[in-house]
Amino acid sequence: MPDIVVMFFLLGLVAGLLKSDLTIPKAAYDTLSLLLMLTIGLKGGMALHGNISLSVIQDLMAVAVLGALIPLILMPLLMRVVCLSAADSASMAAHYGSVSAGTFAVALAFAEGLKLTISPEVTLYLVMMELPAIMVAIFLYRRYSGAKASAGMPGIWHETLTNRGVILLVGGVIIGLLYGPQEGAAVTDLLTNAFKVVLALFLLEMGLTAAETLRPIPWHHWRLLCFAVFAPFVLAGVGLGMGLLMGLPAGSLLILTALTASASYIAAPAAIRAAIPKANIGLAMLAALGLTFPVNVIIGIPLYYQLVQWLGVA
Repeated sequence: MPDIVVMFFLLGLVAGLLKSDLTIPKAAYDTLSLLLMLTIGLKGGMALHGNISLSVIQDLMAVAVLGALIPLILMPLLMRVVCLSAADSASMAAHYGSVSAGTFAVALAFAEGLKLTISPEVTLYLVMMELPAIMVAIFLYRRYSGAKASAGMPGIWHETLTNRGVILLVGGVIIGLLYGPQEGAAVTDLLTNAFKVVLALFLLEMGLTAAETLRPIPWHHWRLLCFAVFAPFVLAGVGLGMGLLMGLPAGSLLILTALTASASYIAAPAAIRAAIPKANIGLAMLAALGLTFPVNVIIGIPLYYQLVQWLGVA
């Protein structure tokens, strides 16, 4: 049986496809998103408390390089095989080089449920992959199109670094790192103990949103649809290879693999909308949230776990 939180995503997806009147109020979704990001950050910060070392910094640098490499690999493929414009190719490369906090949360819950060994710095993988991917994709757009992005680099950095997801994740990590699991227990226990409940409700809304992006299915974009379905498995192989080179334990390897296979639908759209106004953000959301997210949550994460097991990683 899939993890119970995945069933909430399926419930939302089915309800959306059946055109049910089930809705999650925007204010409630914003609250769930805030709690999810903050809790992920706190969990990571508490795990890092007293555990910062040179090897941790080296691993984070390796993850940042991975985030920068993916847009470099994807941009030519998206232009020549998927036949997207330079703007849409750069947008898609940014979304797929960047990562999904929702996918991370599901992978983290999956790994914790199986009691796999997880390195304390895994939460920082989110930020370390997100920022380089967006910057590299914008650079590639300028190079391939010969155009200047509408927002200057200071504006792009500001848009990316002050995104609420980044602020909550980094802020949560810092607070958790400073106070640790004992001093911060009065606040952190409530949030961390409710993590799966918040994730389940968040995934319910993600299911409804995914169904909305797929209605109706734009078959004329069949190349993009194929890319969104199959790209996660190819990218997962890249993440798995990097994780093996880094010598990550099983839980961290699974999470990095799932992250590399994922696509952003929160931070990347905000940054790309400001930097590349010619890009069709709707196409990116269709691919990232309508197809890649469900593929990873329903099929991908259990499959990636089987690969980690097959490789004998402890």
